[in-house]
Order: sequence, then structure tokens, then C-alpha cells
Amino acid sequence: MTVIAKSDRYTAPCAAVWHRALAQVAAHAQAQGAHLARTVVLVPYAQLMPWAQRFWAQQFPQGFAPRFETTRNWAGQLQGSEPTGDDFAGDVARDTLTARALLERVGQGALRDVLATPLQEAAAQLAPVVAAVPPERRAAWGDEARALLATTDEGSALHYEALVARLALEWVLASRHATDVLFEPGVRAAVDALVVLEGFQSDALNLALVQHWGASACCVGLWDAESASAQPPSQMALHAAADAEDEAHRAAACVLRHIEQGRIPVALAATDRALIRRVLAHLDSQGVLVRDESGWILSTTRSAARLMAALEAAAWNASSNAVLDWLKHTPALPPADVNRLEQWLRRNVVPQWSAAAARDFSAQPALARTVATVEGWRDALRTARPLPQWLLALRSVLEQAGQWQGLQADPAGMRVLAALRLQDGQQAELQSWGDSAGRRMTLAEFTRWVKDVLEAGRYVAAQSAEAPVVVLPMPQLLGRPFAAAVLPGSDEKRLQPAPEPSGDWSQAQREAWGLPTRQTLEAAQRAAWANALRTPVIDVLWRTSDEGGEPLLASALVLALQLQGDADQGADARPPRTVQAAPTLRPLPVGQALPVQQLSSTAYSDLRHCPYRFFAQRQLGLREADELDAEVDKRDFGNWLHAVLQRFHEDLRDQPTDDAGERSARMDAAAEAVTRQQRLQEGDFLPFAAGWTQLRDGYLHWLAGHEQQGAMFREAEVKTRQPLGDLELIGTIDRIDGVSSTGEPTVLVIDYKTESDSVTRQRIKSGAEDTQLPFYAALLHHDTLRAAYVNVGERGETQLHEQDEVVHLRDVLIEGIQHDMARIAAGAPLPALGEGSVCEFCAVRGLCRKDYWADAEQALPAPETP
Repeated sequence: MTVIAKSDRYTAPCAAVWHRALAQVAAHAQAQGAHLARTVVLVPYAQLMPWAQRFWAQQFPQGFAPRFETTRNWAGQLQGSEPTGDDFAGDVARDTLTARALLERVGQGALRDVLATPLQEAAAQLAPVVAAVPPERRAAWGDEARALLATTDEGSALHYEALVARLALEWVLASRHATDVLFEPGVRAAVDALVVLEGFQSDALNLALVQHWGASACCVGLWDAESASAQPPSQMALHAAADAEDEAHRAAACVLRHIEQGRIPVALAATDRALIRRVLAHLDSQGVLVRDESGWILSTTRSAARLMAALEAAAWNASSNAVLDWLKHTPALPPADVNRLEQWLRRNVVPQWSAAAARDFSAQPALARTVATVEGWRDALRTARPLPQWLLALRSVLEQAGQWQGLQADPAGMRVLAALRLQDGQQAELQSWGDSAGRRMTLAEFTRWVKDVLEAGRYVAAQSAEAPVVVLPMPQLLGRPFAAAVLPGSDEKRLQPAPEPSGDWSQAQREAWGLPTRQTLEAAQRAAWANALRTPVIDVLWRTSDEGGEPLLASALVLALQLQGDADQGADARPPRTVQAAPTLRPLPVGQALPVQQLSSTAYSDLRHCPYRFFAQRQLGLREADELDAEVDKRDFGNWLHAVLQRFHEDLRDQPTDDAGERSARMDAAAEAVTRQQRLQEGDFLPFAAGWTQLRDGYLHWLAGHEQQGAMFREAEVKTRQPLGDLELIGTIDRIDGVSSTGEPTVLVIDYKTESDSVTRQRIKSGAEDTQLPFYAALLHHDTLRAAYVNVGERGETQLHEQDEVVHLRDVLIEGIQHDMARIAAGAPLPALGEGSVCEFCAVRGLCRKDYWADAEQALPAPETP
């Protein structure tokens, strides 16, 4: 029970509701000559039971009190029959298995993965309707219900929907329900009078019980619109927020203001659970106690996510990311071992765990032990087996991985273990589930079962009964004494006046069977909204834009308030703060203490484009973590093409041929071999495969002309070094040819490019600004050489672009390198000078904080570049 409102002004509306309803209960009991101790009052939901008892004691302090129950609680006390065999149990863990078994019996085993969940959901929708029919009349009711089911041919588009509906109906008709005990003669004889307190929506079982008790029963509405309208008007404020975060922040501020002004308890309507999570985070940061009565879906808890990570990592096609996600939550593996494994996976770009498990780690014993341990755990979860054996295997793996103890220590974890029947002694329950629990399940089927169970379960954390804030669904504000209510999520998407009823049932079926219709849901929604607005002080909040930036209107219920003028525009309850601007100055690091010993072409290009990037990546050694499951991009294609051309040319050098068909076949063979060598999955290069034939033919055509000019392939992917004082130049040259028309061959340095041909042409035109070809020339001892880019076009055009003054540019480059290295050694600053595309794709932009530099600092002349 929550804390009671401290002011009569706040409790008066609620007390009036109970005074009227309980007076009718007492009058009915007196009219029937019923003893109050033998009178049962059914309330709409369990949270009202203690409030009904409290208000009865206040209104009738002398004598006996009736029993306040819900149908479920009442049936549970009477210990009715437990479900057996294929009975619909209302337990997803059991019912999903039964649904799969039923589908197999009707010859739909091949579709059990697709139809099992719809069948279980349809049965769950029909179960309350069938349970409301007295057991002795259920057969006749079933005959009438079958007549409303559609019959379709096997080839019809709605064949499977009709099959699911018919099977669901037969399932719940053949089942025994827990509330059947309420229709037994002994229960009727033990209760003199029955009173049903109705909420916003009639309950089929309650109405059936009223008919079963006859004149001894009556219905009393807790909600009475006419009486509510006679109450003093509430103080309402409307708040339009910019987005979800702004809405959560403002909702939390409204709650805090109510608490500060003594308006407690505060009702926080859980219209949008994702939004409520944000609101609760803000309240928790302020130390506010909250009682969350609606709870969380079990699958959203951290414990459930960790358990699901183990199952997803055990899948045959598990990604390396999935396995790493699991291992980071396994205490049995030291963090150092997991980090070592992650570094290896990212460095070698192994997106699929199966590829990592197949590698030879004999030279790396630490990695070999880690991979062997992980494979041992995964192997234990691969073989198909019945559910009881799956639960034992899963528990064993959780214990070996060190996760079991953490789940037991966490209240949400204990709820997860209980829902999955993993705790000690729960396995005996599976014996009453019939044959469905004994059917063999694959890992994928077991994982789907676990996911369904966790999606259906809820976790309600233990909270203080004296918490000043209560999170609950809006309809459950009925009959509760709240001093204030905060209603976030009141937009057109989340607070619809006429919610869509669940299920695929027709209007005729809904009306005949008593299933919710759009009309009944609209009436209930509007009544719940009207009741919420009877709270003495109300804040209504909505957002004007959704997650994707789409504009949102307020709910039609809110728009009606605005048109009627019943609410004021709410003031922002967040206290204003003055924040002094603290712009970041342009960084000016000094790399004198980090001497550069080796320099590559890429590293020197970094220095030329942005000295700060050179300092961060080349001197400090910072780098981005490689993505494991990134899609193949242009750079990956370029690396693959380099390897293909190397393999092709080395084979052509060793076994020369001028036959065009043979060369084409060899190039295809090289492509296939490199794809296998790099362990690329089928389809990785699908976007580039369509242009491979054009690229290959265009390259071979260019190669033939290149060879006619006296060129001959010598080497590919040549790793070379060249000392330059205390510095060592390093690099890998894509290809070296020898070109001769008459005399001594001249060395031709070639660098492949897969970029646009216009970009390659611009490199040549930029002269000294482009350092790649001059740098490669500096790696060789030759005084006379040539250098060129070969642009391999995907559209079949391969072009050679030669840098005619490469020797001169090499000499200029070497002089510039020596000058720049000397300035760094002398302590020259290394400012962030990048512009344009250099900054757009820079890995260290978050370090230089360019987006947060002071305007004045940006306007200053840039320091001289080293």
C-alpha cells in the first residue's frame, strides 16, 4: 500500500468514491440477509484490496467486514484444479510448448516455428471468455462459437489464420481453468452474497458469477461519471515538450515540484514504459523513492540479457561480437584473456566466430586456451535434446562460466531463473507438462522458447510502501487517493482515444464472445482519462516530435481539454541554471619527448594534413578499435584487389602466357584463391561482383598495351626500408616494373588506385602536395626511376598516370621530411590544422575538440606547421 495523502482535500475525491460504493455493498448484504463474513466483494485489480479494507474500516468501524478479493486470488485460495497435460495454463513457458505439440498433431509440424506464437496468443485471448462460461454449459457454448469461425480452403490466403483460430478455440474449450472452482456448488453455498465492484471495463467472469449467484449478487460501479463531475474542478497544467528526453526531464521536474510542495503520493502514469525509464533515472539521481507497480518486461532486465547472450553465443552462426558480448559477462574468464581475444579478433577482422575457432593458435598458447574454453561451453549447448535436459545443460554452462552466482544474487536474476524453471526443485514441475516437454528441441528452438518466456514475464522490484511516487497504469488510478498525477506520453501515438483491440477476431466474434471491441476499449479509455483528471492536481505532458524527427500532435483527449479551456499552459518546473561558456582552445601539443624513429608515407601525409593527428596516432599510438561486423567497403575491395593482382602477376611471371583467355582464367582463379585465403563469406563482395568482369577485362586490356611498351613485372607488395639520418623511412610498394625499349631497363614504381579517375588525375596535378609517389621513390636507391598511379576502374577502364618529375619531387620531399623532423625534435607545437574532408573522416576529431573551439581562437593565425 502506498503512503496516504496528507490532506483531506486530496483524499476527499477518492473517499467519496469508496463511501458510495461500500454503502451499496452494505445495503445489498442487508437486503439479502447475508452475514458480512460470508459476503465476497470482487474488486477490479489486486492493488485495490487493501484500500477497500481500509475504507470499509473507516466507514463501518464496528462489526464484521466482507472479504475483498479478485477472481484469481479467490480461486487460488480455494485451491482449484491444476492444469495437466495439454491444458491451457496461462503460462507462456508451458503453453508455447503445448502449442507446438498441437500443431504437430494436426499435421502442421513444419510450420510450428511460425504458428506456435500466434496460436498461444490467440488461446490467451479466448481463455478468459471460455473461463467465464460455467463448465456445464461450455459444450453448448462451444458449438455456437464454432459456427462463427471462418472456414477456408488450404490454398486460401487466410487458411493459416483460420487454422490458428479454430485450434485455439478447441484448445481452451478442452482445458480446465483455475477459476472453474468458483462455479462449484460448495463455493456457492459458502457465500451468502456476492458484490462485483466494476472498473472501467466489464469482466466476463465477474458477470458470469453474478448470473450464477442470481439475486444474491449485484454489480456496483466504482466509477460514476455523474458523481465525478460534481467534484471540485482539478488544477490541470499542459506541457508540450520538444522530444522524448525533454519530456522525461520535465515530467521528473513536475514530480519533484509536487513532492516539495507536499502533494504526495504522486501518481506517475506508465503510458510509455521507455519514457518512464528515463523519468525514473532522473528521479533516482535526486534520491526519490519510487514504487513501480507495473514493473518491467523480464527480457529488458540485465540478468535476462546476460543469459540470452550465452544462448546467442552458442549458435552455429554466432558472430564474434555475440561471443565477445557474452564473454565480457563471464567471471570465469579473466578480463585480460578476454581483452587479448578481442584485440586479436579486431586486428585480424574476424566477424564470424566459426572462423576464429578454426584458426591455428599453437603459436599463441594463451589465446588457444581461451578459445578452447569458449568452444567447450558452446559445444555443451549444441546437441538437440528435450527441455529438461536443455535446462540442465544451460545451468551447467552458466555455472562453469561463473554467471550462476550473479543471477542468484540479483532479485531480477532470481525471477529469470524461476520463470525458466532453472532453480532447484522446479524440474519436477515439467513432469506434469505432458509430452510437450519431452520433445527434442534444437538450440534455435530452445533459444526461441527462452526468449518467449522472458518477453512474457514481468519483474516488479521490491520498493518501500512509503514511497512518495507510484508508477502504475492510468486505469489503476481508480479508487486510489493520490494528491497529484503526472501523465507523460499523452501524444497521439501513445494515448489513443480508441485503442486497437488485440487479435485478428472479427467484429461478430468479438460481440458474440464478449471479446473487447474498439467501442468498449474507447469507452474504457475515456473513462480512465476522465478519472485521472479528477486527481486534485494534474500535469499532462506530450512530445511534439518523435524519435525520427517526425512531428507529433497531442492526443485527441488532450486537444479536447485545450478546446474546452479546462487546462492551463504549464510552466516549466525545471529550475534555470546559468552555465558559463567554456570553449575549448585549439590544442598545441609538443612531441619532443616522443622521437619519431620510423616514418611511412601515410604517417607523413598525416603530418602534412594535420600535425595534431600525426601526434595522436603516430606518436601517442592511438587508434580506433576495428569493427568486427562492418560491411565490406571500398577500402576492403582495394585491399582484396591488391592481393588478387599480386597473385596473378607472380603466377604470370613464373608461367608466362600471351593468350587472353588463359590470362582471364588465371585472374579469376587468383580472385577465388584470395577470397578463400581471406576467409570472406559468400556475398561479402556482392556489391562489387557485378563489375568484376568489366574490371578484369579492362585491366587485362591495359596490361597488354603496357607490356607492348617494354614494361615487365618484377615484384609486388615490396616491403622496403631506407635510412635517413636518425630516421628510417618504411613502406610497401604495390608493384615494381622494369621498362625498357632498347637499353638498360628503368624502374617503374606503381601504386594501384580504385578511386575515381578524376581524383587520381588531381593527385598528379598537385605536384609537391601529393607525397605518396615521391615517398615510394625515396625508398629505393635508384637515381633514375619512374613512378605512376594505375587507376583500376570498375567500369572497365584502367589508366596509368605518371608523375614526370618524381626524382625532383623526391629530393624536395626528403628535404621537407628532414626539416619537419628537426622542428618536432626542437619542440615545435603540433596544432590541429585539418580542414574539409581531412576533418570529416578523422579518427581523432573527438580529441582535438574542433567543434568546441573558441571563436576567437579559431580566428587567430594558425601557428606555423612543422
